[in-house]
Amino acid sequence: MELQADIAVIGGGMGGVSAALAALEAGRRVVLTEQTRWLGGQLTSQLVPTDEHRYIEDDGANRSYRRLRDGLREHYRRNFPLTDAARADPHLNPGHAWVSPVSVDPRVAVAVIDDLLMPYLAADRLVVLRETVPVSVATDGDHVTSVRVRTATGDEIDIAAAYVLDATELGDLLPLAGVEHVSGRESQEQTGEPGAWPTADPTDMQGVSWCFAIDHLEGEDHTIDRPDDYAYWRDLRPPQLDGRRILSFGEPVTPDGEPGRVYTLNPNPDDDVIDLDHRNMGLAPELWNYRRIAVRRFFTPGFFRSDVVVVNWPMNDYVGGPLFGVPDAEHHWHQAKALSRSLVYWLQTDAPRPDGGTGWPGMRLRADVAGTEDGFAMYPYIRESRRILALKTIVEQEFSTAYRGDGGAERYPDSVGTGHYYWIDRHHTTGDGRGAGGTPHPFEIPLRALIPRRLRNLLPAAKNIGTTQITNGAYRLHPVEWSIGEAVGTLAAYCLANGTEPHAVVAAPGSVEDFQRVLTARGVQLRWAEDKRW
Repeated sequence: MELQADIAVIGGGMGGVSAALAALEAGRRVVLTEQTRWLGGQLTSQLVPTDEHRYIEDDGANRSYRRLRDGLREHYRRNFPLTDAARADPHLNPGHAWVSPVSVDPRVAVAVIDDLLMPYLAADRLVVLRETVPVSVATDGDHVTSVRVRTATGDEIDIAAAYVLDATELGDLLPLAGVEHVSGRESQEQTGEPGAWPTADPTDMQGVSWCFAIDHLEGEDHTIDRPDDYAYWRDLRPPQLDGRRILSFGEPVTPDGEPGRVYTLNPNPDDDVIDLDHRNMGLAPELWNYRRIAVRRFFTPGFFRSDVVVVNWPMNDYVGGPLFGVPDAEHHWHQAKALSRSLVYWLQTDAPRPDGGTGWPGMRLRADVAGTEDGFAMYPYIRESRRILALKTIVEQEFSTAYRGDGGAERYPDSVGTGHYYWIDRHHTTGDGRGAGGTPHPFEIPLRALIPRRLRNLLPAAKNIGTTQITNGAYRLHPVEWSIGEAVGTLAAYCLANGTEPHAVVAAPGSVEDFQRVLTARGVQLRWAEDKRW
């Protein structure tokens, strides 16, 4: 079977959905594939609430992303029994989460995304293939001619398109198409970054987290069967954690005598206060509200029996090995979920409670929220992908406050979007090349970082752009991935409309400026104010 399209978007996460919408709104025919049953990637199938962006309510987001955020809030106002105060709040946050200013049930996000795409499905301008993965890529010189995908039923389909966008979570098309790329950590010699390690290691990647959702029903017992490998995970002290047990709430003093970090867990508080400006909060947040997606007191009394919480905590950061690039990658997929399964059991049985007891048997795994039979997310939360060798590689000294002081981030002449994150967030890695992190100034997305050095019609549309392991730590968040996808989807449509190609857009006098005018007309924010700082 073969499908023809103007643009093929392989991967239906935040970048893929945004890229498809941009191309469709430009009048192009699109085929969009997704590995899971849900579109939305880290927001839905990976269970990670959105944003982590200090300025997001009034600055630093494209019009299309605001439409998504507004749609999430409106879905609750239209369909849920909110209290009068919650309904009237212009900044309604259904989960009242520490991390996210719009923290919602992933099923709501799926519904809103499906609504955004429905007009194009109805008009037969969009084909969506769920539970579908790429298996090979056909090329002719420096051009991709088609992508072969396999469906859940085992059928194989060839998708032929003028442009192919890789929006997969792990940059799966890059090795299949022979795109020059990197993974893991780079060396200082490769990137010139002060915070990079002296040596490179392509298998040293940030840990993944296999998330799950829970609530707490006092007086009930929802304890799962004890996992066969529970003792292993309960006692494990990964070297990356400096001797700390991975299943713990932390320690006030590390084994080497340094100040540690201790988390608290208090299910279903009635009056917790959230301040979304992380500058005003300490380093030991309450885990219950950390990534909460439903706070019961925002709804009519009794509607929710408990708050609902997504567990994406330090205890389920899996650092045992990478999910690609090594012979035993499949083993690490299984182990990442096994760690989370043991975390559930630990929380129900052995976790220390504030009252001196152990375990909360009333903690219930919410399989319905995850949309899976076993209760865990459809896909692990991916922090780090393969990354193209691009015309431009973004490095830490271009936006890190440690090297730029109060000077703000680099202003790129070819900016195609903006982004922000509270941190240059580098979790412990599979080899612990964690190294430098720090804080970023609000930053821009240069067009050159979205264009491979060689291939002409394959473009990255997710976390696989021209960043380093360090800069990926700020460029990987939901609104940034959305902006990357929108820029790339618009670029492919622009090239088709003007008989050009991405490399020529960068090189030809005036072309970047012309393309930026197209983006601006779409409501894409290209710049921060001159005085905008971390």
